[in-house]
Amino acid sequence: MQDLDLSYLKIKGGHANLEVYKLREDFFGCTESGTPVSEYTLENSNGFVVKILNYGGVIRELWVPSELGKPVDVVLGYDTLIEYERNPGYLGAIIGRYANRIASGRFVLDGVVYQLALNEKNRPNALHGGVQGFDKRVWSASGKVGTDGSKLILTYTSPDGEEGYPGNLKVTVIYTLLSNALKIEYFAVTDKPTVINLTNHTYFNLSGGGKINDHVIQINASRYTPVDENLIPIGTIEPVAGTPYDLRQPSDLGKALERLSTTPVGGFDINYVLDNEYAAFVYSKSTGIAMKVFTSQPGLQFYTANRLPEMLGKRGVLYGAHSGFCLETQHFPDSPNHPNFPSTVLRPGKQYHEWTIFEFSFLRG
Repeated sequence: MQDLDLSYLKIKGGHANLEVYKLREDFFGCTESGTPVSEYTLENSNGFVVKILNYGGVIRELWVPSELGKPVDVVLGYDTLIEYERNPGYLGAIIGRYANRIASGRFVLDGVVYQLALNEKNRPNALHGGVQGFDKRVWSASGKVGTDGSKLILTYTSPDGEEGYPGNLKVTVIYTLLSNALKIEYFAVTDKPTVINLTNHTYFNLSGGGKINDHVIQINASRYTPVDENLIPIGTIEPVAGTPYDLRQPSDLGKALERLSTTPVGGFDINYVLDNEYAAFVYSKSTGIAMKVFTSQPGLQFYTANRLPEMLGKRGVLYGAHSGFCLETQHFPDSPNHPNFPSTVLRPGKQYHEWTIFEFSFLRG
């Protein structure tokens, strides 16, 4: 057990408020190829604890204090590294170079056609960065504790041609545990024109277990991008009004899922076009835990784990369809093939920078 930095005493409003932040590194295991992987624990004296691996930047645990008298782990995950190496649902991981789907794994940039690696289960599309995306990489890690919370800084350089993407891409992802929130920042630079779309694929369950039907959700988006049978956007941006995807008002998630139960997707797996930086609100009627999502990203993929296979997760809990939900803040799917979508092109001399904040509070029923 190794402390990466010192705790600090934060002073608010002239009164000593013992808001102490800590950061610890522990050995988690070795990959099948023999590379050691660490788990980093960020915590504060308010009772928030997050555990993150430098394998895939995985958020493995996120403990939130609750009015039930004990903290609740609000994310899905596994107990062992070998499970994360398999990880069919991308639980908790950083997704890149390109989150979501690119049709046929092909796009044209500056007149050059690029063919990406195709995912076996998602042919004919490229999904979540390819066969060996950022979720399968061991990132370099460093940490520090400062006046703005405890930080874990992950870096990875994706070489030119990796999974078919052009350019040597230097990526930094910073996790910051704040007083009552977790902030994720994404930075990248390239030496050749490329496309990039980074997100985090954490599955939340604010009830700490079971199905997510007891949640209330609101997504601040008046438009969305309709998709075809392969979940590729058809290229239009349309109003959510009058569709099952209208979540502009707080909505019972169980009832919303029921309305989509007979569709081929069997739930939500759709990109919302956000109205502003306040992207979403979710609340568990079981625990009283509420979460707000703020982001600089233009879109949010709301996914209700419709295709999550039945499997054992942390502490022997059985996961499956609708065991969690993802709020993947990102650019739109297949943007390189739709000029009317916000651009995902990154050029030399420019810096990619996006951020997302998951903020927690408590509501009494």
